[in-house]
Amino acid sequence: MARTIFITGGARSGKSTFAEKLALQFGGPLGYLATAQVMDNEMDERVRSHRERRGGEWSTIEEPIHLSQALACCDGRYQAILVDCVTLWLSNLLFKYEESAENIEERIQEDLQRLKSTLQGMVTPVILVSNEVGMGIVPDNALARMFRDIAGTTNQTLAATAHEVHVVISGIPLKLK
Repeated sequence: MARTIFITGGARSGKSTFAEKLALQFGGPLGYLATAQVMDNEMDERVRSHRERRGGEWSTIEEPIHLSQALACCDGRYQAILVDCVTLWLSNLLFKYEESAENIEERIQEDLQRLKSTLQGMVTPVILVSNEVGMGIVPDNALARMFRDIAGTTNQTLAATAHEVHVVISGIPLKLK
């Protein structure tokens, strides 16, 4: 089983930059598994900015929904794979399952268990980036509260599975595990 590194923190805390620096220590080639979906100009600009910052040693794989399958397909092709980010993946799943109104939390839990199993079988080290969303106010609507709860449970599961866990606060990484 390859090493799994889990990195969490608030929005704009420096998680992605820290994750990229960690990944570079593995040498190239590097895989960047992006879960974002470009839905507007602002998100398009964010994606462009991230790509420019990373540079040419990275291969970008875009997969907003089928994270486990994408990781399995990339296994062995890179020295490390960075997944940025778990929170956007959860958001994509939530909206996908909300459309069908079927056991949203149960279906996401199944996806999470698939991800956990995939990570345990990987030969390539994987760095997971996820937002810590549970440190703010209680959201004012049921969907936002469900998302916060799902993200919290997912982060706990992935942190427990990971070999190494970091939290980034104001650009400063702290190793927790």
